[in-house]
Amino acid sequence: MAKLHKQLTTSAVTACLLMIAAVPPLDAQDTTRPILHGKEWVAVTGKPLAATAGAKIFQRGGNAVDAAAAMLAATATMWDVLGWGGETQALIHNPETGKVIGINALGVAPTGATPEFFRQQGMVYPPEFGPLAATTPGTPGGLMVMVAEFGVLSLAEVLAPAIDMADGYPIEAQTADSMERRREIIEQWPSSTRVFLPHLDPDDPEKRAAPRAGEIFRQPDLAATLRKLVEAESQALEAGKSRKEAIFAAYERFYRGDIAEEIVSATREAGGLFTLDDLASWQVRLEEPVTTNYRGLDVYKLTAWTQGPVMLQILNILEGFDLQAMGYNSTRYIHTLYQAMNLAFADRDFYYGDVYVAPKVPIAGLLSKEYAAERRKLIPEDHNLIDYLPGDPYPFQGEQNPFEELRQNWQLNPPDAEALGIEGFQDVSVRDRETGFYAGTTSIQAADADGWVVSVTPSGGWIPAFIAGQSGIGLSQRMQSFVLDEALNPYNVVAPGKQPRVTLTPTLVMEDGRPRMAFSVQGGDSQDQNLLQFFLGIVEWGMNVQQAADGLGHIQSHQMQSSFGAHQAEPGRLQVSRQFTTPYTRQQLRQMGYRLETVERVYNPTTAIWFDFEHGTMQGAASDFAEDYGIAW
Repeated sequence: MAKLHKQLTTSAVTACLLMIAAVPPLDAQDTTRPILHGKEWVAVTGKPLAATAGAKIFQRGGNAVDAAAAMLAATATMWDVLGWGGETQALIHNPETGKVIGINALGVAPTGATPEFFRQQGMVYPPEFGPLAATTPGTPGGLMVMVAEFGVLSLAEVLAPAIDMADGYPIEAQTADSMERRREIIEQWPSSTRVFLPHLDPDDPEKRAAPRAGEIFRQPDLAATLRKLVEAESQALEAGKSRKEAIFAAYERFYRGDIAEEIVSATREAGGLFTLDDLASWQVRLEEPVTTNYRGLDVYKLTAWTQGPVMLQILNILEGFDLQAMGYNSTRYIHTLYQAMNLAFADRDFYYGDVYVAPKVPIAGLLSKEYAAERRKLIPEDHNLIDYLPGDPYPFQGEQNPFEELRQNWQLNPPDAEALGIEGFQDVSVRDRETGFYAGTTSIQAADADGWVVSVTPSGGWIPAFIAGQSGIGLSQRMQSFVLDEALNPYNVVAPGKQPRVTLTPTLVMEDGRPRMAFSVQGGDSQDQNLLQFFLGIVEWGMNVQQAADGLGHIQSHQMQSSFGAHQAEPGRLQVSRQFTTPYTRQQLRQMGYRLETVERVYNPTTAIWFDFEHGTMQGAASDFAEDYGIAW
């Protein structure tokens, strides 16, 4: 790993500038929490109780896949910025094969979800909330496939902590207050009101309707649905089916049985588009991840139905710079990161989408080192680049761009829905853009001594979710990530059976054929910015895993299209840390055209595991920005 204080052999003038721009030594940086040291296993996720669920599964003899699935079930039950009807995406290192496997459990647009349909509703994008915002549920299927294919425990054992919690657990202030804050939207749907607002008093609108912190929060409908899955598994085992076959019997009941019938009928009754065939024909995909090598490390991401490849593109661009010579959070370093991120995100905004339907995403060209070298040439030395386009990766895979005219006419900011006078969103005129930019998601990391490693970034179905009738299942809001106009992104136009491009992006890093890191973060469009800087913190700046997860010196660009709401970009907007930048650097950045915001700390709730090759142990970390927590043994 690189050392932070690399000896610089620069001119005296440069040395003076570096002294002026100095920031606190990173190797002396305090951490917000101690590093978790584990010999047998590590479990890290978005809530302390959910991390405990993972620990309980490890203690029952489960492997890291079982533990990750139990944490997924627990966080969904706790509405940790996701619900059971959302989507799950994961990377799994299988020590038996040495391979990294991708789990694609993202739902699809339902029957009837076309650009024409949404335009007829007066919308310029699919809505943010409600039945029409929902893709088909993915998390239950993703969880069951992970456990069936790679776990060792039964589904009943893996779901036991979540069922216990659905019967009632003491709710945290963060979740309870979110229910109260979004009550106006929740009250549109009786099934959601029943769950989220148990104290609603129509005669007293000022009275708190949501639970209070520490109150036992009960979800009997969800508990009953989860028990139906366990029942289906049990009946299959009694009939002589194998462990794997029994889990898929539960899968069958969710997607083709009485659970599916309840979800579909309740959603359609509330104005949604789901059909029974939409759920029955959906499938979880086991897929090959994409990867790039950065200074000897193989970095794995899910492919371009997520935004994950954008981090690989950024690393390919940055590989051509001597980042250490710039100095941590110097003017040149911040400028270089910002420009590289924005060039890669422009490609995300135009090219990323469902990789299983036409047109095919040009992923080989996008991840080409030669393509990165061409993009690198666009980075100016002395100003923020705003007037740029997505690149053309097609020549780098021996093809012609079928959308060259659209690319040449692409605009960073699509037309504003409010300016057009079109009512496509709830409260679009007062929408909190920060909420959209950082929307949704939790993160999960699990690893064991046998070499199973799992990184998951599940999301969707966050509060205020539409709960489908008596199922207790809160549906996804991921439809809003589609576009209706191919001029914005010809690969991500909504269509029945199609997956939207999502921001969710787990990460695994291999070194010499062995897992070195697993990490992910919640936070919408900010995710790969934070994951990039976590990675660079360790690889370029010699941080330990907790220092890197804390991310106290991170920067944040808003110069890319939001994946939510009105899909707005904010050109030139840059957030930097007060503690880890100097007044001199901040002045220079303003002179270069940045709309600079100095904050105490950039949003960054990263969770991670780092593998100590020297001692044969594991180190876990969780930023204290949110309620993320870990346990190790």
